[in-house]
Amino acid sequence: MELSTLALLLLQIIVVLVTSRLLGLVMRRLGQPLVIAEVIAGIALGPSLLGLVWPTGYAALFPASSLGALSMLSQLGLVLFMFLVGLELDPALLKGRRRASLLISHSSIVLPFVLGVGSAWWLHDDYAPAGVTFLPFALFMGIAMSVTAFPVLARILSERGLMQSRVGAIAIACAAVDDVTAWCLLAVVVTIARARAMNEALLTLVLTGGFILLMLFVVRPLLRRLAAAVEQRGGLTPTRLAAVLVMLLGSAATTELIGIHALFGAFVFGAILPREGTLVPTLIGKLESTAVLLLLPLFFAYSGLRTQLGLVSGAEQWLITLAIIGLATLGKFGGSTIPARLTGLNWREASVLGVLMNTRGLMELIVLNVGMDLGVITPTIFTMLVLMALATTIATSPLVVWLYANKERERAPSSGRVYVE
Repeated sequence: MELSTLALLLLQIIVVLVTSRLLGLVMRRLGQPLVIAEVIAGIALGPSLLGLVWPTGYAALFPASSLGALSMLSQLGLVLFMFLVGLELDPALLKGRRRASLLISHSSIVLPFVLGVGSAWWLHDDYAPAGVTFLPFALFMGIAMSVTAFPVLARILSERGLMQSRVGAIAIACAAVDDVTAWCLLAVVVTIARARAMNEALLTLVLTGGFILLMLFVVRPLLRRLAAAVEQRGGLTPTRLAAVLVMLLGSAATTELIGIHALFGAFVFGAILPREGTLVPTLIGKLESTAVLLLLPLFFAYSGLRTQLGLVSGAEQWLITLAIIGLATLGKFGGSTIPARLTGLNWREASVLGVLMNTRGLMELIVLNVGMDLGVITPTIFTMLVLMALATTIATSPLVVWLYANKERERAPSSGRVYVE
């Protein structure tokens, strides 16, 4: 019996959600964040496992003709998720530690970025897509090495009872600055990759600057009035929530039309929302379950369909994968640990900070999918970088426990936020 398009999509969602939650139970027992389970679930449902052991079932469940709907739903999930990430980036995180946070975060961006660009010298000729010049490929490799997963890092700190510690507070602030810097750099890379000429790239950058000014000096005052209305007159009513969603989608659509990706617009819109009052926590409460429990697993599934472990074959390619993991770890760990020590942390605290900043998780997968959509990386490099993201994220929690074990510190309760799992 041939399933209708809607029936097939609903079946795909059911399979993805059940697989993710079952693997999540296993990962929790192993002390790993939920994002690891969702990444592995996505890979398991793709050609690397399901397509290998049951090709008929894989072809029936995920036919190529059905992937368009799955992709669009996952993109909507990412827009909502990046809005939530923007909401979480509170400038108050930098209070009292602005100098140290800026020094560590920028160092943890620069060193891995340089190493990523350097790796492009020996990867471009053999692994860049045909027709892609060195510059966009090299810049993208730099970005891929530089990402820190702010949501996953926050969850690990909360679960390990480190959120209120000195190293935890600095790590959260650094990851927040990292997110802003990485997304700005990604916007530049997307501009260069999409532009067909230098004047087109310059126009995109000018339009991006105009968009940011518009958000800061026109949209943000409107949002302050909305936040005041929420506080004084009846809370976040359906009409006001709809207005926020319209502005969110409009912001995302604007940056997509400009040429720097819809995710940047969603992120900026979340970042400029006023933190005073109940508007931000109310929005998080209303949107996170839908975005994270329903739509984000579809993104992992779609990423898994693009991850083909069979493309990494032979000793040479596995050595390249290990080298990428090593460079990414060296860049993030070294770029965070040494400046952290120079700003006054002891070696153990500085090492813990370096390990935390090396976690990549979901943010890395978002960046990698942008690169695939732009056509600046091949499926082989995509798979190698997914393995790097998995390795660095899996290593974070046990290394933090090993480096910063303290029997007297009670384990702090979870923040309750779904999207930082």
